[in-house]
Amino acid sequence: MDIVASLIAIALLIALFVFVRKRATSEAARDAPRPAYTKPADTRFHAVSLRFASGACDAARAMEGRRFLAGAAPRLPLPECDAPECKCRFKHHSDRRAGPERRNIWAERFGSAGSGSYPAEQRKGSDRRYNTPEDPS
Repeated sequence: MDIVASLIAIALLIALFVFVRKRATSEAARDAPRPAYTKPADTRFHAVSLRFASGACDAARAMEGRRFLAGAAPRLPLPECDAPECKCRFKHHSDRRAGPERRNIWAERFGSAGSGSYPAEQRKGSDRRYNTPEDPS
């Protein structure tokens, strides 16, 4: 009977040790400082736009609303910056394109422009492929 009790006690001590050890590592991971900036997912079209404060220079204001591919973005502070202290920053975007998609998803599925009717013929003259000049020889 003493052997069974000591085996149970040893098993409880091992379980307690494992529980305390896991809890300590999870608390350390939770309390670890997080980086101030997390890099967005790598995409081929990762873009940035300029964010500026109320006292920004005219050069920064001229770039408002423009997106640049991350590799082609201008360096900060801008060369034309005349502010005493540049407070411009980059805002990251996963894609250079802004706004809704312009393509018609229905045209891909049904093979037309999506309206069901084709526009009128706008070409003038004859088709150059069928009207070949006579052989001069």
